[in-house]
Amino acid sequence: MDTTGNSPASSTPAAPAPTRKTCKGAEIMVEYLIKEKVPYLFGVCGHGNIGFLDAAANAADRIKTISVHHEQAAGYMADAYYKVKHQPVATYTSCGPGSCNMPVALAGAMMDSSSFLAITGNVPTTQFNRMPFQETGRYFQGDFPSVIRPLVKKSFQPTRVEMLPLAMKQAFGLLRTGRPGPVNIDVPLNVFQESAEVEIPYPDPLVMQRSPGDLAALDQTLDLLLAAKRPTILVGQGGLIGEATEVLLEFLKLMRIPVVTSPNGKGTIDETSELSFGPIGRNGPYAANEAARNADVLLALGCSFDDRATSAWISGYTLTIPPTKLIQIDNDASEIGRNYPVYLGILGDIRASLEVLLRRAKEKVKSPKTYDDWMTRLRDCKKVWDDYQQPFTQSDQMPMRPERLLQGLSNVIPQDAIFATDVGVHHNWVVQLWKARRARHLLQSWGFASMGFATCGILGAKLAQPESPAIAVCGDGSFMMTPHILATAVEYDIPAVWVVWNNYGYCSIRDMQLGMFGQEHATSFQIEKTKKLFSTDFVMLAKSMGCDGARVDRATDLEGVLETAIKANKPYLVEVPVDREIRPVGTGTWELPPIPHGEPNFRKLAGLDK
Repeated sequence: MDTTGNSPASSTPAAPAPTRKTCKGAEIMVEYLIKEKVPYLFGVCGHGNIGFLDAAANAADRIKTISVHHEQAAGYMADAYYKVKHQPVATYTSCGPGSCNMPVALAGAMMDSSSFLAITGNVPTTQFNRMPFQETGRYFQGDFPSVIRPLVKKSFQPTRVEMLPLAMKQAFGLLRTGRPGPVNIDVPLNVFQESAEVEIPYPDPLVMQRSPGDLAALDQTLDLLLAAKRPTILVGQGGLIGEATEVLLEFLKLMRIPVVTSPNGKGTIDETSELSFGPIGRNGPYAANEAARNADVLLALGCSFDDRATSAWISGYTLTIPPTKLIQIDNDASEIGRNYPVYLGILGDIRASLEVLLRRAKEKVKSPKTYDDWMTRLRDCKKVWDDYQQPFTQSDQMPMRPERLLQGLSNVIPQDAIFATDVGVHHNWVVQLWKARRARHLLQSWGFASMGFATCGILGAKLAQPESPAIAVCGDGSFMMTPHILATAVEYDIPAVWVVWNNYGYCSIRDMQLGMFGQEHATSFQIEKTKKLFSTDFVMLAKSMGCDGARVDRATDLEGVLETAIKANKPYLVEVPVDREIRPVGTGTWELPPIPHGEPNFRKLAGLDK
């Protein structure tokens, strides 16, 4: 999938013919990265990549190296950079533990369809099979590619300098086409250093892949939507990756169909708009799950129907397929019909398919279509939800209510800001209550849900969109996994704000323990002897790394502290104590077999079951 909006290959000026010259392997790689307009290298040094770093140093005026304090952070930054910019950057790590710190970040990018090039150093080829320092070689020589096999689209291991030009070009071909995902190039140390006479190729023009799919099936799709009484459009992350927002809004001007998203598709449509009803699933707001489960026709665009988005596929909670007629459009054939039977499946690009539907709708629909009864029903559901939540958003209790913290963030964070959420119970609250205003406004790690993504990734996001404020909400548990990122922000003067949601533990898992087993164990942060809850002094931690910080001790101070942090335009940490006993209300469910699933409690709490 081309997600860049660049011109088709036919209109791209021909690149000059490359000339042969003698280069070190590392020089070939760096020069090709520059030709691909890669602006940053994120990584950590090691003996396996010092040759690469030498070439990067010689090109420092054309490609910037940012050295982090843990390889995982480099991967998170590259992942977030792509999610904002839809252009890949590169990471560099050394052999042994250096590259073995990358799989979590690679898995997160792979499962969220995010691209970056992971350059990993390896031991010299002359030492293969001799078990030198840090070789992964007991089963097969220099075998790091096997470590990450399921976590990348492809791993290249050029063992001669002459192999590098093709490997680099093919790696970027994979990065820029098809379903996005990370690609690895694993380079033995000597290949960085040895020289050969080669041609450093120019990048190929982008392959344009915006095929709309079967036109007759798209005509049938429009007819089904027009005949429906309760149609709903469900947009997954494919809507964000495919940059489908603009054409979706044009289509909605004519069709006036209610829209829900997967949690990972939040932001494809402005969630404050009248046709948006929020994300579906375990933590979805009431109207979203009502719209999805009661639809007679559901048009799903780039949605994978994972367990958290569907209430664990249990019929009647989020979806009822069948009898709901599912129309599924996706550019990945493996997604169509994977989890639900399709009434109509279309293999095509989301944006291109919507463009065809829009043209057909303009021919058939002479004035905006209305589904008055259906929309009235869903607006009533939205009002019930908002009325229930509103008193909590105004609470001044301390530790702070989660709803109050989300409201404060919403009051202060500018619409053009990048807002990232790390993984933990705070992520559930963000999915449920945060109103994403635009595409790529909200960043999250969904499929692999790796703690540290937002804590570190917010720097990559800021570098991708430097004109926008960048704010990350991190649980105290997730933040403590990668707190060293504050030092990186100070070292490279990358302004970002971290809001540490401090509830003294891994409280999403604590809540599950209490709900499923009636007791908690190893999920709270506490002094073992006294059982007293314990917390790092996050403000002191931040200041020890050269970062400004403040703690919110009164709810009425929240907005003022946040405004100060954002306006400071430098690395800034805000700690907020949050009530750990308040849990997101349920409108969907989730299941971890053989443990029975829980029943949603919202209708009872809101007085709808009286």
